[in-house]
Amino acid sequence: MSEEAISGNPTGYHLTPDHVLLDGASQVERSDQVAVVPHYTVVSYDGLTRLAITVTPSCGGNFRDQAWETISIIREILRQQSEPMVLTMQTVFVADANDVPAAQKLFEAYFGEEMPLTLFVVQPPCGDAALAVEAWAISTRTVEVGYHGPHLVTVEHDGLRWVHASSGAIHLAGRSPYAQAEEAFAALNKRLKSIGVPFRDVVRLWLYQGGITELEGEIERYRELNRGRTDFYDGVDFASNPLARDSSGHATYPASTGIGTGEHGLVLTSIAVQSDRDDVAILPLENPQQMSAFDYPAEYSKKSPKFSRAMGIRIGDHLTTWISGTASIVNSETVHVGDIAGQTDQTLDNIEKLISQENYARQGWPDAGATLADLAKVRIYVKHPEDYEKCREVCERRLGGIPAVYAQAEVCRPDLLVEIEGVTFSPLRKAAETNAKEGDGA
Repeated sequence: MSEEAISGNPTGYHLTPDHVLLDGASQVERSDQVAVVPHYTVVSYDGLTRLAITVTPSCGGNFRDQAWETISIIREILRQQSEPMVLTMQTVFVADANDVPAAQKLFEAYFGEEMPLTLFVVQPPCGDAALAVEAWAISTRTVEVGYHGPHLVTVEHDGLRWVHASSGAIHLAGRSPYAQAEEAFAALNKRLKSIGVPFRDVVRLWLYQGGITELEGEIERYRELNRGRTDFYDGVDFASNPLARDSSGHATYPASTGIGTGEHGLVLTSIAVQSDRDDVAILPLENPQQMSAFDYPAEYSKKSPKFSRAMGIRIGDHLTTWISGTASIVNSETVHVGDIAGQTDQTLDNIEKLISQENYARQGWPDAGATLADLAKVRIYVKHPEDYEKCREVCERRLGGIPAVYAQAEVCRPDLLVEIEGVTFSPLRKAAETNAKEGDGA
């Protein structure tokens, strides 16, 4: 498939080692070393290359046709790179639960023994596609990728180890939400322990819960999920994580997204990071204009949600920021009730403040920070299909054409209409200043 054949889809930035989103959109407009390409962002730092890929098929037809188009586009993206690439993790958003078995067979047939950690989530892509995919790929030139079964993939590079793991328990119906949480966290913990990874090393977590805002008895399902997570976390010594060398004083809970799905169960997926390198560290971030989730009053949950608003990871001269699912909340209250455009703008304002240099400095890393222009990709959950176009209009005005997946999903409060998550890559301040001087000939 030619590049022209797929050029009508969302675009991303090709970032060279010396131009890793240094100063946002103006950088992209000026630099002749930055190229616009379909569907994905290329990020190069620390001697490795990553791709953040999003694909929503546009061919129409039945589910199988759209699935093969999606796989073909991903295949072509990997082939176009100047070095060998493999996928490590992908989320497949499926409109109809009845298509999940077919999707599993198709993806397993294509990837074979190099099947990335793959999660099939019943969240219909906005715009009527039968499926959409968000994937991460990495160059194998300097990286060793290990496939340890369908729910566990490891990536090792220069003293760093990333671990992608899933609970693998998609269908847990028939038990209470609390029992589902107990089983799912136990399964994920067991999978991590099987390769020597304590749960304290998890930096990013996704929780997909069916009927997230529904009541079971008098208690909302999401509240019971939070109670189960809190009880499990009580047995995890997050403070002992050797990478948590920060001065913020905040609990080192993973960044997290808790979101609804069309299946009545629970599935978890996670990323853990391990390293003995002195130049690798993590920092949990809180937002100055939002109450920390773990301090929420009892009216929102009997046991408050335990997650950080974002997780910063410094590796050498560069910073990665994993942004938790973020919504239109100020302090602990929903704002712009009933207004999708207002909620989308407020959500992006919250993200902008969360990842800013000022907020990083406030929490102990004065040389760190990012902007919305540093986003490699975003995932936007829209509650009502009729709000999609207005939400997308705001996102494209604020974010440009970065790779994005829009999926229909229940958000964790009935009055929230949209939730957004993403990941940024940016240089630390000293590295950015050095690159700027070199560019000026100083």
